[in-house]
Amino acid sequence: MAGLIGKKIGMTSVFSVEGKNIPCTVIQAGPCVVTQVKSVETDGYVAVQLGYDDKKEKHTNKCELGHFKKAATEPKRRVIEFKELEGEFKLGDIVSVDTINEEGWVDIQGVTKGKGFQGVVKRHGFAGVGDATHGQHNRLRAPGSVGASSYPSRVFPGMRMAGRDGNDNVTIQNLKVLKVIPESNLLVVKGSIPGCKGSYVIIYQ
Repeated sequence: MAGLIGKKIGMTSVFSVEGKNIPCTVIQAGPCVVTQVKSVETDGYVAVQLGYDDKKEKHTNKCELGHFKKAATEPKRRVIEFKELEGEFKLGDIVSVDTINEEGWVDIQGVTKGKGFQGVVKRHGFAGVGDATHGQHNRLRAPGSVGASSYPSRVFPGMRMAGRDGNDNVTIQNLKVLKVIPESNLLVVKGSIPGCKGSYVIIYQ
């Protein structure tokens, strides 16, 4: 398995060989630095920790500074563990977008845009209650009944109601890789991915 940390740049479209206009997302994928190699003997499991996106030392605590100095690299904003990366790695190795197969498919994990506190129509797709022609001037976007009053005299857990929407971890699977541009560390995938421009994403292949 190949894995990378990246940053969403934005969306555009490209033309295929058949002349079709394909919507796609451009991702700055890596380069990532190996900041820790975990083994069964020392940690109880096997994993490779990658760091991405430099940050200033004044914004880094002493524990993190010591951790990154072991790998002889600058402090990183984003650190992610990958448990099934193929190949042999050691501290300080660079993992770039070259590891992604241009003819393959990828899974991309990101955090969706936060929508704040939303009602049931936007949050859950409710159609609203009743008809506007029968005296309901302010109930069109109401959720309706949330439970019986006599029995069980309570609202069941999991009832779909208004509340915070968005800002969730979401993984989009089987996105086709359209192009890999190693000289610019760019990855172009078909379709959309979670998050806003500039947000971090995790790429699995």
